[in-house]
Amino acid sequence: MRSPNENHPLTGTRILVGRARHQAGSLSTSLRTLGASVIEIPFIEIRKPQSFAPLDSALKNLATYDWLILTSANGAAAMWDRLRRLCIPRTRLKHLQIAAIGPATKRAIVKHGLKVKMMPEEYVAESVVKGLHDKVNGKRVLLVRAKVARDVIPESLRAARAHVDVVEAYETVVPEKSKARLSALFQNKKRRPHVVTFTSSSTVKNFAELLGAGARRAGLKDVQFASIGPVTSATLRELDLPVSIEAREFTMGGLIRAIVLARYAQPV
Repeated sequence: MRSPNENHPLTGTRILVGRARHQAGSLSTSLRTLGASVIEIPFIEIRKPQSFAPLDSALKNLATYDWLILTSANGAAAMWDRLRRLCIPRTRLKHLQIAAIGPATKRAIVKHGLKVKMMPEEYVAESVVKGLHDKVNGKRVLLVRAKVARDVIPESLRAARAHVDVVEAYETVVPEKSKARLSALFQNKKRRPHVVTFTSSSTVKNFAELLGAGARRAGLKDVQFASIGPVTSATLRELDLPVSIEAREFTMGGLIRAIVLARYAQPV
């Protein structure tokens, strides 16, 4: 078994972080603090939607909504930017009951002086629905999210007799510049990562697309895939990629703790 190093438990471990470039810093810094050698190659790129018109229209009519649901910090950031550009004060949101899918999203809301009414115990769409099911009958709900996302929340809340408007705040795309870097990394046995982190289903799908089926079979032997939670893990399995590590708490901190525990269990 690997000898524990209390201060630097990930010493000697190469970890590939595939978060969008502007979001990779905090995860990478935490992993480096624990001794890991971090490689950053984004699997995902955040872009503006083709049109902000639906989001802008919803924000101009905030008075007509009872609930606001934000499913990511990216969505929250895009919403704040549009409010600023439209000169809509945050006081227009004071009447809203706000739901955040997890702590990062909650922080992106609270730092603007608003309160979060509901954050589920498990940071997945199903838990958001469970927490809101008995609260939205007859209510108008604004869901701000990515262009491509699971429809669990809107479909389930509509079944609970809520009136749900879904608006796109951003979209995720495959960063084509990462393809050559990723291919070269997995072909180099001395630099190949021991662990690859996945923080969403989108990062999994994009990783698979960037690497390609042939490359996946050839270059992933002995590489551990670390998933932030069950939804991300399900996407890995759908693409015939192994789930070696899964966080028990669906946060960056939970993912890091799961990686540390798993690496201790590896033979020297």
